[in-house]
Amino acid sequence: MIRDQIKTHYDHDPHFRWRGENVTRIENLSDIVFALAFGMLVSASVPPTNYTQLLDHLLQIIPVIAGFSILVLIWNSHFVFFRRYAIADQWIIFLNACLLLVVLFIAYPLRFIFDGLFSFILGAVAGDWSRMNENGMGFHQSGVVVGIFAFGYSLVFFIVALMYGHALKKKSELELDEIELVLTRRSVWLYWGSIVITLVTGCLALFTPIGPFAACLLGTMSFVGMFLRSKFPMPKDTLGS
Repeated sequence: MIRDQIKTHYDHDPHFRWRGENVTRIENLSDIVFALAFGMLVSASVPPTNYTQLLDHLLQIIPVIAGFSILVLIWNSHFVFFRRYAIADQWIIFLNACLLLVVLFIAYPLRFIFDGLFSFILGAVAGDWSRMNENGMGFHQSGVVVGIFAFGYSLVFFIVALMYGHALKKKSELELDEIELVLTRRSVWLYWGSIVITLVTGCLALFTPIGPFAACLLGTMSFVGMFLRSKFPMPKDTLGS
């Protein structure tokens, strides 16, 4: 009784009944791939061998944190989906495999994006452009990397949108209640809206003079979530819960 109340009121998804209570082999494989992507993002290709290299490696924590946060968001979306719906049919297995492949693909571009941003800030503030020269990340190259990442990120949203759409088609089998239907529909439209934003970002980064500054457009995703909360409001009888 108490355990059920804690699960209902103190987790980060209080309005959704989690159907996936046990970790599946799909999730085990997925966690391994995500761990590999985190390692690609964090680790250096060559370990530091002296004090100067060690300090330089420690400075990398700033861009690493930013990239790490985005990968955590993707992992959390994956985690919540399988906790909510516990679907493991052939279509979900295929989509999950595609998602893992894309996650591995975007890990290095993600690292390069924030390395380039950190190098640019360091050069603009301290006048030290050596790091950017070492990375070979000029303005044009940064725009190309942002474009590559944006298109990869749009694939992530596309795949997750298909996964949520598949869950919505199985609403009767899953016995989704009114609140869960609202949250599922909201998630589907959130991911489709994010696809549009990331595709526009990629096109602007690759094919316009603004180049890497197109990445600022990714910050508008939060406004999509705000719009969808008004478009798909929660049932009135749950507002006080």
